[in-house]
Amino acid sequence: MRKGNYRLLILTLIMSGLSLYSQAQNSQPKAASVGNTKLSKQDSLINLSDSINVDNIKDIVSDNLDSLLNTWYVKNAFKVDSLKLETLPHSIDASLSDFVYINRLKNLDSFIALPFNESVKKMIAFYTKRHPGLVSIMMGLSNYYFPLFEEVLSKYNLPLELKYLPVIESTLNPKAISRAKAYGLWQFMYGTAKLYGLEISTYVDERFDPVKSTKAAVRFLRDLYDIYGDWHTALAAYNFGPGNVNKAIRRSGGKQNYWDIYNKLPKETRGYVPAFIAANYVMNYSKEYHILPTEPSFKIQTDTIELHAYYNFEQIASTLNIPIDELRQLNPQYRRDIIPAKSDKPYILKLPLDKISGFIDNQAKIYAYNRDKFFPNNQLIIPKGGLASMDVDGKKKIYYMVHNGESPGSIAKKHHVSLANLRSWNNIRHDVIRVGQKLAIYVPEKSVSKTKQLVASNSKSSQIEIAKPIEPQSVNIQSTQSENNQSASNSNTQEYTYYTVRSGDCIATIAKQFSGVSDVDIIAVNQIKDANSLVPGQKLKIPKKV
Repeated sequence: MRKGNYRLLILTLIMSGLSLYSQAQNSQPKAASVGNTKLSKQDSLINLSDSINVDNIKDIVSDNLDSLLNTWYVKNAFKVDSLKLETLPHSIDASLSDFVYINRLKNLDSFIALPFNESVKKMIAFYTKRHPGLVSIMMGLSNYYFPLFEEVLSKYNLPLELKYLPVIESTLNPKAISRAKAYGLWQFMYGTAKLYGLEISTYVDERFDPVKSTKAAVRFLRDLYDIYGDWHTALAAYNFGPGNVNKAIRRSGGKQNYWDIYNKLPKETRGYVPAFIAANYVMNYSKEYHILPTEPSFKIQTDTIELHAYYNFEQIASTLNIPIDELRQLNPQYRRDIIPAKSDKPYILKLPLDKISGFIDNQAKIYAYNRDKFFPNNQLIIPKGGLASMDVDGKKKIYYMVHNGESPGSIAKKHHVSLANLRSWNNIRHDVIRVGQKLAIYVPEKSVSKTKQLVASNSKSSQIEIAKPIEPQSVNIQSTQSENNQSASNSNTQEYTYYTVRSGDCIATIAKQFSGVSDVDIIAVNQIKDANSLVPGQKLKIPKKV
């Protein structure tokens, strides 16, 4: 009883004193039981006066897809071609009757009711027709994440269908960050994350931790259902906040059934439950659309080690010969490549299984590697000059001018720097930037000219400006511009060879086949705006270099 009261107290705080709605729990109908193979006719088809517009969902999914494609594991373990949208056979692409959708949803035997309506139909088409490649790769990733979700859901006796929530929240990307600044697989906002015990500090953000964030999300879902007594309403409150849902309940005269308050919800909120129903449908009926799981070329088997002292990822990566990006993929909760473990506050390090023995055998060596550089006097300190000085050693500073439609995430991706570093270098808060603003970016010295060329090829010259690096002995601007013009002139007369893209190729693997040619060269010469847009048969110009 004490635990139950405590949970209700937490939700009361979230809902700003609107706990009176919890009294309606016993009067609301529960979802169909697991053993019930038929939903009632009333629950099977729900007519709505206003079906959703999928444009907002499309934008969100596109952002999540870009983020997912840039994770270390997806870039290294999945073939690029598997992510391309494919043209479905006409017989599959043809619209199905509502009767087929309704019966398929019924046959899922879901504890949470899965009614069908026009909004659900649009979301199903969105996944199966517009993004079958995304569905395919999520199905491959689900083999890793779904067992974790199911274990925690079972522990708290919640419906296992809730495992599909991260499909629409984050596309199963533990590093996902939404436009509203929700983080991780389960897209926690700061306040809710802190309320459910997730640590958020300078060095750690457990919203990115798949295990801990899953436990917090399941507890949050349980508490929401305890208040609303309706799973659809609880889901809406989970994603868009109890505040929006409570306003809709008031405007509907106290009704708490999601479909009764549907038209009182903000437009951006209405698509969430239909998207959840569509995710259940698509992940179970993908074969009917000729969508099969994209299996990674290698799978990561992992184990964990408890640490009781400070470590930097570079100490571990250099000693164990493991890519630092892989460490970041396996340990996304550590924000600055630092594990701030102490004897009285240990932290967990996740490593590939074949690296565990190496860590144990070489732990003293790892601990001592460049110790004074990373932790002077064995202290966890902010680098001299503040957080903005992080990750700048051996790099040159350039300035980039923001133009219309850009975000910090897209700018960081364009320059191959982390979003966290871009924020700290420029003191960006809440990812708010303005058109015309100059951002400081630190890039490897050897790539400064290539960075300028790449950005110029992807941007309108009237909307972009990159200032020269600030150096004690700076080069005259006019002279630099003349040199750049001369380089451009030389590039026009440069000889090229041509390469035909094959299945499985990406720009990086193509570049490795030509001596002296980098992926940046290929992107610039061919004016490629999206490095993931290559298709088999495409012709690429490759500059001849010595």
